[in-house]
Amino acid sequence: MDKQYDIIIIGGGMVGLTLACALGQQQFKVAVVEAYAPQDINQNDDYELRVSAISKSSQQVLQSINAWQGMLNRRACAYQHMHVWDATGDGNIHFDAAELGLDSLGHIIENKVIQFSLLEQCLKLSNVDWLCPEQVKEIYFSETQQKVVLNSGEEIVAKLLVGADGANSKVREAAAIELNKSPYEQKAVVAVVKSTLHHKDTAWQRFLPSGPLAFLPLGDGNCSIVWSAENQRADELIEMDETVFITELQNAFENTLGKVEKVSQRAAFPLIRRHAKEYVKQGVALVGDAAHTIHPLAGQGVNLGLLDAAALAEVLIKARSQGKIISSLTTLRKYERWRRADNSLMMYSMSGFKNLFSNDQAELSLIRNAGLNMIDSIGPVKNKFMRHALGLEGDLPEMAKSIGW
Repeated sequence: MDKQYDIIIIGGGMVGLTLACALGQQQFKVAVVEAYAPQDINQNDDYELRVSAISKSSQQVLQSINAWQGMLNRRACAYQHMHVWDATGDGNIHFDAAELGLDSLGHIIENKVIQFSLLEQCLKLSNVDWLCPEQVKEIYFSETQQKVVLNSGEEIVAKLLVGADGANSKVREAAAIELNKSPYEQKAVVAVVKSTLHHKDTAWQRFLPSGPLAFLPLGDGNCSIVWSAENQRADELIEMDETVFITELQNAFENTLGKVEKVSQRAAFPLIRRHAKEYVKQGVALVGDAAHTIHPLAGQGVNLGLLDAAALAEVLIKARSQGKIISSLTTLRKYERWRRADNSLMMYSMSGFKNLFSNDQAELSLIRNAGLNMIDSIGPVKNKFMRHALGLEGDLPEMAKSIGW
């Protein structure tokens, strides 16, 4: 006999596990299907190449499901400042947590630390089943329930199927949800670097004509770099000798943190803007990268996904309390309307920033440098902009709100 759940979540990454915790703590019966088991870290392990800049609203979401402390107990680096400047002029802008009355602007955390800390909480919930390592073989849809056949042969059914399975979502494909897709014609080169100067608890970003370069602070004083560059340039950065790469990196960053003494292995991944034409169908919902992917220049990708999870959980909890069907299109459309508008605004804003800054046209250089300096000089405007970017304002889910902010 098929095992019955309220909700099946395909994908046990950061967004899927956040949703599972939020629903599991409200006594929904949940199954999470994940192909690869996350591994915990040791404090002496090298830092992972993939990190996330966790906003204040995302921090609140993670605190609400009791996963935040596990991240702090492992490795998380708070940053109090953010400094952004343009390579083609004198334009710059500086953000300070103290000016906003905050203890920090956010935290830089390795993705695997976030994922394992979330899993740690999920495993405490008796009504959440962690099916891992496991993969989806087939999906069958109907008006009243969704059936998932796993590679192991196990068959599970639920009223609602959630795709949290990333940019190449099998759930999205099986549900025949179309996708708008537009390559940024860039790749992000990532690595961990050691410089002679401490990062000063600051997230640094320099806009180069070929793409932005970010130095993100880590707890040991080193930095995680994300260097977005045109495809050919990114390939060159990956293939070049380490000594040559260090020289290129120092020049691109203007030796802001002194000399680069050491570089980890490098990796690159293509940057593509994706947006599902629908987030939901009858009995199906998409969250996180399954619904949208965005340029990393503002570090908003995972934050948008965590807000998706919080919003969907809130909609489902409210629907159940009102005696409504959680898998109905009427219920799920509330989630879609809520999140699609915010995600679209952020995606188009990031595309605009990318097009404005990733070029060396003299006219645009004058505009963006003047704009950076103007915003930096007008405190209320700058702080309003930053509060929205940090998730302190806007149409936030209850899980993402904090009275203290």
